[in-house]
Amino acid sequence: MQTNGLVQAASRYSVDETVQRLESFLGQKGLQVFAVIDHSGEAAKVGLKMRPTKVVMFGSPKGGTPLMVAAPSLAIDLPLKALVAQDDNGKVWVSWNSPEYLQQRHGVPGDLIKNIAGAGALLAKAVE
Repeated sequence: MQTNGLVQAASRYSVDETVQRLESFLGQKGLQVFAVIDHSGEAAKVGLKMRPTKVVMFGSPKGGTPLMVAAPSLAIDLPLKALVAQDDNGKVWVSWNSPEYLQQRHGVPGDLIKNIAGAGALLAKAVE
């Protein structure tokens, strides 16, 4: 499903399990996980409640650098990010920016967008 440039895939796993699967799967595919941001965990530290929500930041300098050289504003959206969040019904979703959205937003040349075009398929495969 795609809305406003975001693509979503349902996960059969909890937020924590989904993040672990993404980290493992992305690493196996040669991508680097740069950070995991635990939004709900940080909220809890200041006494606020939030459904389980984490962001996984990942990518490859070899693939991403040529994109940022060609379209410097793309650096605001790289490394790539996968939002892993639980909805009101307890369902876990993985969301990411579509490559078409990023290409249009930043004017990335078509021959270079292929460097990140396969990331979504990897994310979806990791949570099957």
